Amino acid sequence: MSVYGARKVWKQLQLDDHQVARFTVERLMRVMGIQGVRRGKAHKTTIPDEQQDKPLDLVNRQFTAEQPNQLWVADITYVATWSGFVYVAFVIDVFSRYIVGWRISTTMHTELILDALEQAIWHRGNPGGLIHHSD
Repeated sequence: MSVYGARKVWKQLQLDDHQVARFTVERLMRVMGIQGVRRGKAHKTTIPDEQQDKPLDLVNRQFTAEQPNQLWVADITYVATWSGFVYVAFVIDVFSRYIVGWRISTTMHTELILDALEQAIWHRGNPGGLIHHSD
């Protein structure tokens, strides 16, 4: 019924007295195009608007800073809990690797990210010359 993943196939082969490595089972399943059923629902955290102008990448993927409050990076992720997913937005100072702002919410809206950024600005006292990078 194509519901077994590599681990269950490997365990079943062991029960049937076939000595084979799990990585071999994974490789063979990949070559044959076989994969187990994935349970759960996929969550998309970002839906880009292709019509919007995209700002320039001021850091050119060079995530280094020589002093605090020179470069902040931000991201958002989701965490599974017993009652559902929660979204976490955070802002990190690249120099100190310190989280300077964060917010958690059960819904993902623009306010979540902006609140994290506002907390970072409040915490660090509105630094001048700062570059804020976010995907």
